[in-house]
Amino acid sequence: MNDYGIARDNALKLLEQYLHQENLRKHCLATEAVMRGLAKRLDQDEEMWALAGLLHDLDYNETKDDITRHGLVTAKILEEKGVRGEIIDAIKAHNAENLGITRTKPIHFAITAGETITGLIVATTLIYPDKKIKSVKPKSIVKRMGETSFARNVSRSKIMLCEKLGLALPDFVNICLNSMAEIDKDLGLV
Repeated sequence: MNDYGIARDNALKLLEQYLHQENLRKHCLATEAVMRGLAKRLDQDEEMWALAGLLHDLDYNETKDDITRHGLVTAKILEEKGVRGEIIDAIKAHNAENLGITRTKPIHFAITAGETITGLIVATTLIYPDKKIKSVKPKSIVKRMGETSFARNVSRSKIMLCEKLGLALPDFVNICLNSMAEIDKDLGLV
C-alpha cells in the first residue's frame, strides 16, 4: 500500500462500484487528468492530487438529491478504507459552499476549478464537427467562458478559482485541456 491509503486500481474499482453511469466515470477520469496536470505545473504531489480528482464524485448517486451531503458520504467511505486525510479534505472542499467549510489549500481550489472546467471543455468539444478534444483550441474554451448561455450549468465563478492558484484563465485552460487530451480515448473524445 502507498502512503495515500489507496492505489489507483482500487480507486477505479470503487468508481465502478459506486458510479454506474459511464459519463460520471469519464468525468472522474477527466478530473483526475486535470488534477495531475495542475499538480505537475504547481510542483505539488501529482499522485495525491490525481487520486482526489478521481474519487471526488464517488457519492454522487447517493447524494445528488441532497447536495448538503455530497462529499461527506465519500469521506466516510474513504476514511473506512484508510485513505489519506488530505485527499478526503480536498474532496469535501469541492463542495465547500454546501458543506459550510472554507477552501484554504491549493488542492482545494484546484479540485473545485478543475472538476468544473471539465464540463466546459467537454461541451466545447462536442460542438466541434469532429468531436475530438485534440481539435479544441484553448482560446475556444476561454471564449465560451464569456457565453453564459453556453453550458449554463457550468459555474464560471468556480472555474475562476484558478486565480487562487496563481494561474490566469488562459494558462489554466491550456493545462486542463492538454491534460484531458492526453486521455482522449478514455473520454471517448477521439
